[in-house]
Amino acid sequence: MDRVVGKVVFITGAASGVGRETARKVVENGGKAVVADVNEEAGRAVAEELGAAAHFVKLDVSDDANWQTALAAAVDHFGRIDGLVNNAGICRTESIEDTTLELFRKTMQINAEGTFLGCKYGIAHMKQTGGGAIVNLSSTAALVGHSGMAAYTASKGAVTALTRNVATNCRQKGYRIRCNSVHPAGIRTPMTVDIFGDIDPTLTNLDDNPQSSICEPGDVASVILFLLSDESRFINGAELRVDNAFLISIA
Repeated sequence: MDRVVGKVVFITGAASGVGRETARKVVENGGKAVVADVNEEAGRAVAEELGAAAHFVKLDVSDDANWQTALAAAVDHFGRIDGLVNNAGICRTESIEDTTLELFRKTMQINAEGTFLGCKYGIAHMKQTGGGAIVNLSSTAALVGHSGMAAYTASKGAVTALTRNVATNCRQKGYRIRCNSVHPAGIRTPMTVDIFGDIDPTLTNLDDNPQSSICEPGDVASVILFLLSDESRFINGAELRVDNAFLISIA
């Protein structure tokens, strides 16, 4: 349990779901987790649960100045940043015909612009301390067309393309900063339950349902942990699907 020993990882949307599980796995594997979330009460609860190896910072990922102060506070507390997980996001299910410009802009602001700001300021910190790893949460929606989720699909497409750009930029400049994207199909999190209703846990259990395309937050967090660790040192600019072959099985 020492896959990220000594590493400080900044995780957005860490008050619940995949972010929370990622923070827990980082701490369990010898690292330190910066629990960043706009939900102060829930975020502080996660940090307290994880103990001294975790620290909460309040962050609205769509706010440029807030990103800078939150990262600075994390560095003040732990001394450095070695990893960044851009996990915070929102999901809506409207089709292109039903999506308003206001909704589209809000989704892009949080999902795409939030990831952009995280990458921009994360690089600024990590390149000064020898490098690190950035993991951006995308979706299979970015890789295939869905009749719904127009704004969400567009935002995750932007995240995917930006990931390739960041990986190339950092490689060419010799920063030793890797950047990869993770693409789940469906995850049983509080956000998805709010949208789609409660999901039968047996549907997410591969022992019960080997055809499941809906995973648990820990399934995604395990992939993120691998990408944060030195075990993945030669993986850069990749798109890792966490979907049990769902995408390639669509007829």
